[in-house]
Amino acid sequence: MPAPEPPRKAETTDVPEAGGAVADPWEQMPEDALNRPDLGEDTGGPGRAGDSGTGARPLDAAGTKDAGPASARPDASGDADPDASRGGPDAARSGSWADFLPSPVFVLLLGLAGFAGWLSWTAAELEWAAEGTSVTPLVPPLFILLCWIVSLAVHEFAHALAAYLAGDRSLRGSAYLRLNPFAYRHAFAGLVLPSAYLGLGAFGMTGPPTYVDWDRIPSRGRRVLVALAGPLASLLVAAAFAVTVSVLVPPGNDTTNWAISAMAFLCFANLTAALINLLPVPGLDGFEVLAAWTRGKWVTAARDNALFGSVAVFAVLWFPGLNDLLVNAVYGLFDLVLPNPVFRGIAFYGELLLQFWA
Repeated sequence: MPAPEPPRKAETTDVPEAGGAVADPWEQMPEDALNRPDLGEDTGGPGRAGDSGTGARPLDAAGTKDAGPASARPDASGDADPDASRGGPDAARSGSWADFLPSPVFVLLLGLAGFAGWLSWTAAELEWAAEGTSVTPLVPPLFILLCWIVSLAVHEFAHALAAYLAGDRSLRGSAYLRLNPFAYRHAFAGLVLPSAYLGLGAFGMTGPPTYVDWDRIPSRGRRVLVALAGPLASLLVAAAFAVTVSVLVPPGNDTTNWAISAMAFLCFANLTAALINLLPVPGLDGFEVLAAWTRGKWVTAARDNALFGSVAVFAVLWFPGLNDLLVNAVYGLFDLVLPNPVFRGIAFYGELLLQFWA
């Protein structure tokens, strides 16, 4: 009778002894265990996770996966860093024509501005109050503020689009190209400060375009065009409001309609924003025109402190004497260009509607 074969020992995996080194779990993990699309890009044969043969990232000291390069991570504001559009195959797939579509926030702003404009046109607040009651209109200032925010978004969009076309690809998909002022990388300089300028000074000023990477724009001519794109956009918006008011109130007529007066003042605000930004002062677009033809550390230092330059210009123009000079100059321009001589009176009434507390 043949001798029975001894039983085979069960196959076991390598288990470290007590106190020994722990085996890397990624070595024991089958390659197809992680449902990751980048595992299929392995061209160097099987390897450890984190090696060039796989797309998985290595573990860091804390035992978590590395989040990748900083350019692919969201920035402090919560928006994805647009610089990620320049790195890696995933970034190439993420870019699309949708990066240039207006944000839903901008569409909502237009809708709210239109609704506030309709309420101002019909003077609905007079119907809401009891007969004989003194009414302080609050919807027209809201209408002016919403339209001013839209104007700011158009101004910054012009800078961003010109910068993108000139070579600064880091702005693709950003809030500046999608007309979303509430998601700006520098929301204080681009949204809060210009709104405060308008409310306190009753004239238009925008914040410095600190989001443009001027070093990515190769030629001086392109830098000048990028700097002048914002004032040109503000000028076009002012012209649109001026034409609208001129059509609604032809020569020989006058009006105290809230919506029309608000649009006349918005024409004044955008025109002053275009003119003031031409000054060659750090924090204004005119400085970037000057900086395109100069070099030196002082340019970098001036850009780093551009916000202070913007505030200083506003403070100077806020003085009664200089403020009257600015206002009279713009009103004189209205008298030369526009056919209706009462346009300045309509715009001044819009200013009174904005500063209802004065």
